[in-house]
Amino acid sequence: MNETMTPKERWLAVLTGATPDRLPMDYWGTEEATRKLRQHLGCTTMWQLFDRLHIDRVFTVRPRYIGPPLPRNHDIYGMRYRRIRYGEGVYRECISHPLAGFETVEEIEANYTWPTADWFDYAALPQQVKAKAKYPIQGGGSEPFLIYKNLRGMEQAYMDLALNPELVHHCLDKLFAFCHENTSRIYEQLPGQVTLSYIAEDFGGQQSLLFSPAMIREFFIPRMKRMIDLAHQAGAYAFFHSDGAIHTILPDMIDAGIDVLNPIQWRCPGMDRAALKAAFGDKVVFHGGMDNQQTLPFGTVDDVRQEVLENMALLGKQGGYILAPCHNIQVITPPENVVAMYETAYEHSRR
Repeated sequence: MNETMTPKERWLAVLTGATPDRLPMDYWGTEEATRKLRQHLGCTTMWQLFDRLHIDRVFTVRPRYIGPPLPRNHDIYGMRYRRIRYGEGVYRECISHPLAGFETVEEIEANYTWPTADWFDYAALPQQVKAKAKYPIQGGGSEPFLIYKNLRGMEQAYMDLALNPELVHHCLDKLFAFCHENTSRIYEQLPGQVTLSYIAEDFGGQQSLLFSPAMIREFFIPRMKRMIDLAHQAGAYAFFHSDGAIHTILPDMIDAGIDVLNPIQWRCPGMDRAALKAAFGDKVVFHGGMDNQQTLPFGTVDDVRQEVLENMALLGKQGGYILAPCHNIQVITPPENVVAMYETAYEHSRR
């Protein structure tokens, strides 16, 4: 049967509780893994790859930077990065922490310049989306503690939560204020066109939460709720990303208004797919679920096919599921496994 929906229509059907023509599928992968997959399939561009595998890829819009000149390998926060090679791939790692030497709010405000949305030009956003009108559009959002960890250094950032909460609150207020204004300006340029905003913080490790629930409720959720409310006011959906074992805090995030839960690392404690569906399936759409730590890189093609069918049966029961890898597909993943994932879902979900 021929497809009757565009990728955007397919996403919106799932997000609104309607029935799509088939299961929507998304893609996350490292640059190296994507290049390897394109070569395997003979695709010249990423978008050819998405068409070939029937992937309903999200198109992300970003404003153009017009602010003060940035030193080489630095970002708008003054953090310096270096490309770190691991085998066949490369990751960009932060190697300087501009706020590491400060102990008080006063010191930071006297010595540090916070980025502003005025450093960006939003006027070209309507032109960006013209060629991608059939795809879901992602714009704006927030993940400030990730930035705070780099500003302070990871160990110091986690210690600050207990030892220097005033500093954390001040910095997160600054970081969220930028995210809120940046997102607002994106919505203003694209009224009614943004499908979803990525509102994230990594709350979970492989075995349990990285923070106490009390800390999450104090430092993160009230600020994240402002971003969620902003998205809803603009007609966009709140796409919540958190890796790991996060079942303990999921009721709080659902109460805050998230619409999509990603990435469903179902091998982590408390993240059983059937249990998640039973508890929250009428409240959120599940996105992800394909294990990229074991099944995709180290499983057989048959293992991948089996997991696709399990996810469709468990997470996709009566709808509410978008198939995707649990995080970026890594370069060690056989392209045959990636192809099997999408072809199996496509074959078994068409009406």
